[in-house]
Amino acid sequence: MKISEASEVSGVSARSLRHYEDEGLIVPGRCSNGFRDYCQSTIDRVVVIRSLLESGLPVRLVRKVLPGLTDDPDGGADVVGSQFLHEVQSYRDRLAARITVLSDQQAALDAYLREARCPDL
Repeated sequence: MKISEASEVSGVSARSLRHYEDEGLIVPGRCSNGFRDYCQSTIDRVVVIRSLLESGLPVRLVRKVLPGLTDDPDGGADVVGSQFLHEVQSYRDRLAARITVLSDQQAALDAYLREARCPDL
């Protein structure tokens, strides 16, 4: 199927499909005229990629785990090794730290706005 059809079927923009290809996450076939040709297995892979990226994982981690999730029909726990889980946990911990900093900044701005609206006289 053409990129427009693949975009519609997968729910991913054509731009994202091109980006996934540029990142080496998918390799669509090519028609004789050079147009991309997406098969169902590539669409299935795109859906997995989208899910992983939407969960917040960076492309480098998706690239690392993706072959086992999409190329191994059994998938499962063997694919997700302890090193990968450690990297995901580390990424999650960094996000949690950033959220704490942002929450503190938000609280400081809220306090400033409260004070600015009702200054003590």
